[in-house]
Amino acid sequence: MNPPVPDRTRVRQVALATPTGFLAFGLGSGLSPKAPGTAGTAAAMLVGLPLAGIPTWAGLLIVVLSFVVGIHICERASRDLGVHDHGGIVWDEFVGIWLVLVLVPAHWTWWLSAFFVFRIFDILKPWPIGWLDRRVHGGFGIMLDDLIAAICAAVLLWLAAYVL
Repeated sequence: MNPPVPDRTRVRQVALATPTGFLAFGLGSGLSPKAPGTAGTAAAMLVGLPLAGIPTWAGLLIVVLSFVVGIHICERASRDLGVHDHGGIVWDEFVGIWLVLVLVPAHWTWWLSAFFVFRIFDILKPWPIGWLDRRVHGGFGIMLDDLIAAICAAVLLWLAAYVL
């Protein structure tokens, strides 16, 4: 039996009442009534604009730290809502797209491609992403599938750049 779905009021309360919820809900972008993961990814790209001007090692450090913080904040928001990986929890999309952006050239065509390729992997969840999503739970599980989606997206973009 599925756990009860929290009502909109409860979701907004968790998303906006604490810094942890606000981060987990991607600065509020996860409250989008349609496609919260896509809205979260778009918001993450705006917040991630400074990644274009820093060395790759510094960007990777930000991603690693954001991933570690994300384990805690996503676990907390999930627990507060009583739902594992609620669709509005989009910090994992933030960290995932940031990883792709750090690994591709800082040019609008690359970033637009990164957005679409990352979203495709995150939505379709091909193996091993979907397999991990079903088997790894908690904050780590919420974060892990998007990390793997980001790695897959970056590899695909690198291969496309090499072939083209």
